Amino acid sequence: MINLDHLGVYLPQGYLFQDISLQINKKDRIGLVGKNGAGKSTLLKIIAGWNAPSEGQVHKPNNCSIGFLTQDIEIDSKSTVNDYVYYSNIKLTEVRSGIDRINHELVNRTDYESEDYLKLLDDINELNHQYNLLEGYQWAEKVSSTLKGLGFSDSDLEQSLEKFSGGWKMRAELAKLLVNDPDILLLDEPTNHLDIISIAWLENYLKTFNGAVIVISHDRMFLDNVTNRTLEISNGRVLDFAFPYSKYKEVRAEELERMASAKKMQDKEIKHTEELINKFRAKKNKAAFAQSLIKKLEKTERIEVDDDSVRGLNITFPLSVQPGKWVLQLENVGKSYGSKLLFKDVNLTLGRGEKIALLGANGMGKSTLIKCITNEIDHEGKIEYGHNVMIGYFAQDQAEKLDKEKTVLETVDEVAKGDARNNLRGLLGAFLFQGEDVDKKVSVLSGGERTRLALCKMLLSPSNVLILDEPTNHLDIQSKSILKDALKKYEGSFIIVSHDREFVNGLTNRIWDIEDHKLKVHHFELKEFLDRKLSNLNQDSSGKEIEKVAGGVETKSEKENDYAINKELKRSINKLENQIKKNERRISELEQEISEWDQVLAELDYSNAEESESKLSQYNKLKEELEQEMTAWEVNSEELIRLGS
Repeated sequence: MINLDHLGVYLPQGYLFQDISLQINKKDRIGLVGKNGAGKSTLLKIIAGWNAPSEGQVHKPNNCSIGFLTQDIEIDSKSTVNDYVYYSNIKLTEVRSGIDRINHELVNRTDYESEDYLKLLDDINELNHQYNLLEGYQWAEKVSSTLKGLGFSDSDLEQSLEKFSGGWKMRAELAKLLVNDPDILLLDEPTNHLDIISIAWLENYLKTFNGAVIVISHDRMFLDNVTNRTLEISNGRVLDFAFPYSKYKEVRAEELERMASAKKMQDKEIKHTEELINKFRAKKNKAAFAQSLIKKLEKTERIEVDDDSVRGLNITFPLSVQPGKWVLQLENVGKSYGSKLLFKDVNLTLGRGEKIALLGANGMGKSTLIKCITNEIDHEGKIEYGHNVMIGYFAQDQAEKLDKEKTVLETVDEVAKGDARNNLRGLLGAFLFQGEDVDKKVSVLSGGERTRLALCKMLLSPSNVLILDEPTNHLDIQSKSILKDALKKYEGSFIIVSHDREFVNGLTNRIWDIEDHKLKVHHFELKEFLDRKLSNLNQDSSGKEIEKVAGGVETKSEKENDYAINKELKRSINKLENQIKKNERRISELEQEISEWDQVLAELDYSNAEESESKLSQYNKLKEELEQEMTAWEVNSEELIRLGS
C-alpha cells in the first residue's frame, strides 16, 4: 500500500536515519520503537506528508487516505464535541447538504411533470445512494459510540470543545480519525491522556480496523495487544521484526547477544591489527605490509551494538519505620466542586503492606481523592493516619517541582539517609543516570529524565506509605520496568493512580474504583476488572451485571460450597503451591549458574572456536531451561490465583 524508498533525514549533526526502504501493507499493525530522539515521530510526519525527507521518496496510491494523531495537537474550535466529529467527513457533509437542498426545493415546486423536477428526483436518488454507501444512516450512532468509548459522557457531547482540556481535545481528534476509517492510521502516543478503560476500548477498536496502523507507544501491553509487526529505529537504520513488542524484545535480545560476541571478537582483531601496524609501519621492508593492513582496517565495517538492557543494581528501598497494623482510615469522605459531586461516603481502611490501584474514568476524582488523603485540599468526612505513618507523595507535576539549579546528584543527596548515601551513583545508575549525567543540572533534563529523577528522590525519602499519581507519564518502557521492579520490592503500602495496565498488572493486590460517586473495592485481577468494565460499557448503569461488578468480593456459587468439590479444589491448590516452590528453587539455582557463566564468557578466548561454541551452547541451554521454568512458574501462579479467587 505504501512504499518507503531509501528515505533519509539529515540534520546538522549528521543523519537521523538513512536508507530506509520498506513496505506497509493493508492490515499491518506496526509498533514503531526506538530510543528517544531516534526519529520515530519524524518518520511518521514524513509518511503523513507533513515533512519532506532529505533523500528518498514515499510512494502512496493516489486515493490513499491517512489519519495522523500527533502529540502536539492544537484544536481551536467552538463547535460542540459531537459536531466536531459529526461534520468531519467532508464528502458525507456535502451529500447531506445536497439532499437537504433538493428536498427543500421539491417541497416548494409544483411543476411535477417538468424535466427539471424529474431531474431533481434523479439527483436526490443518486445522492441517497451515495449517502447509503458512505454509511450516512449509521453515522450519528457511529460518532456517538466512538466518543463514548473514548470516555465522553452524553452531557459532554453537547458542550463546546473549547471548554475541554488538551487531553480531552486529543480524544475528540482521535474520535474524528477513527470514525472516518482512513486507509492508514498513524498514532503518536495515542494512550496519553486516556484512562485505563478507554485504552482497552481503543485496543478492541483497532483490532477490527480495516486499514493499516503504525503506532508509537510506551505502553507495552497496548503494543502487544494491537500490533503484529515491530519496526525499531536503531543507529540510523530501521530493523523489521514480524512480531509484537514482547516477542520482538526476546528476538532482539538474542540478536544483540550474538552481535556483542561478534563485536568482542572484532575488537580483538582490530586491536591486534593496530599493534601490527604500529610495529611494522616504521620498517622499510615491512612498510608495504603495514599499508595493506591499514587499508584492510579502513574497509572493515565496524559492528555497532545498540544495547538498551538495564544494567542497574538490585535496588531496594527499606521502610523508614515499621507502621502499625493499619496505615490509613477514611470515614464518610466526600468532595464536591460547587454542584459537581465527585464522590461521597467513602469509608475504608488501608492496611499495612496493602498495594492499591486507584482506577476509574478521567474526571471521576482519582487525583482529587489523592489530594484529600495528602491534605492538599479540604474535604468532607475524616481521614486519619495510623501509627508511625510517613507518606511519600508523587504528584503529576512532581517533576516540575524539582530545584532546577541543583544537579542530579545534589537532588537525591539532600534526601538520602543511612546506607543509601553510600551508593548514590549506583542508585542513580539504576534509574538510567550514568557517568557525567549525575552532574547535569535539572534545568537541562528532558521531561522523562525529570520524572525519573523525581521518582528516585521520592523512593529515597523516608516513607512507609507511597502515594503515586500517574508516575509513568513521560517514562519509556525501560524506565517503567525499573520503577515497577523497585515497587515490587517495597515493603510498605502504596496507592497508585495509573492508566498503564502493564505497569499495574501484577503490582497491586486491590483495586479501588471510583464510579457513580462511590469508591468500590474489588479483589479480582486487573484483566477481569477491565473485561467486566468493557462488557458493561454500553449497558444500563442500573443493570444486574453492573451491580455484580460493584459488589467487590464475589459470592461463592452453590457448586463451590459442595464438600466434594471443595476437597478437590484444596488438593489442586496444594499441588500447585508445591510445584511453584519447586519452580522458584530451580529458577534461583539457574540464575546463580547463569551469573557464574556470565563471568566465564566474559573471560573466554573466542579465538578457540571449538571451545567457545561448546561453552556458549551450555550457556544457552541454561538460559532456555530458565525461560521454561519461568513460563511454568507463571502458568502455575496464574492457575493458583484462578483457583483461589
